[in-house]
Amino acid sequence: MGLFGSFTKSKKESLDQGLSKTKESVFKKLGRAVVGKSKVDDEVLDNLEEVLITSDVGVDTTLKIIERIETRVAKDKYLGVDELNNILKEEIAEMLEENNTADVADFELPEIEGPYVIMVVGVNGVGKTTTIGKLAHNFKKAGKKVVLGAADTFRAAAIDQLEIWAERVDVPIVKQSMGSDPASVAYDTLASAKANNYDVAIIDTAGRLHNKINLMNELTKIKNVMQKIVPNAPHEVLLILDGSTGQNAFEQAKQFTKATEVSAMALTKLDGTAKGGVVLGISDQFKIPVKYIGIGEKMEDLQIFRRREFIDSLFS
Repeated sequence: MGLFGSFTKSKKESLDQGLSKTKESVFKKLGRAVVGKSKVDDEVLDNLEEVLITSDVGVDTTLKIIERIETRVAKDKYLGVDELNNILKEEIAEMLEENNTADVADFELPEIEGPYVIMVVGVNGVGKTTTIGKLAHNFKKAGKKVVLGAADTFRAAAIDQLEIWAERVDVPIVKQSMGSDPASVAYDTLASAKANNYDVAIIDTAGRLHNKINLMNELTKIKNVMQKIVPNAPHEVLLILDGSTGQNAFEQAKQFTKATEVSAMALTKLDGTAKGGVVLGISDQFKIPVKYIGIGEKMEDLQIFRRREFIDSLFS
């Protein structure tokens, strides 16, 4: 079984509750979009376009969705507005699948020599440390030995926050003083992980975007140093984005994907916002798997992103 198990009834309920603000906002807007209409016409499509854009799906992705629905309408001239929800779910799910953003399977560690290394990137305040803590908890729950590396040495608070999570989850942490070389911390973390036969090493990094070149150089240096201990490290570069920031999340994704090779993403804080549509736009535009979504404060509220279940929840 994968790390987070199958999509149980409790997980579905948590997802519905976590997306409740977005669901309520979308349905109010959809209701206004089709009021007084019996079939999907140009006016309904124009209103639907506005609904999606104001739900932070993003302009490019919205236009793709509208175009797909227009094609459906052209095939069936009398398509009723009562069918719109199902059509939306079908077309969005198929669009994401075509764009290589199919569901990520429940996480299982690949068979590799040495620890599986995850380098976590993202700006401060997006829920990076919290996500690392929740990941560590769930890996540990699955019987894996986990170590954390506090390589965000730019802020003392970042080291302190990660240490609090390490204590809470009861996993070891490798740290140095504020201002230390982040690559040195990463090196020590992997050396410890290898010497103690840890299964997973999760490395936190500083999230400074004020100078993209500096960020790129720092992350490249961390990668190069880690590979002295574990060849091919990191095995995963996980970008954390704050879903509640809407379009700002798109901009951060652009910056980080230019600065380093991102292989997976996590969207956090979806429970506190009506901007959950950003997950659809991010998935579509960047062709990088959204692997996790954060839908609450509890350890279990970091869920695997399942495309169809997410869309079904959003439009049901």
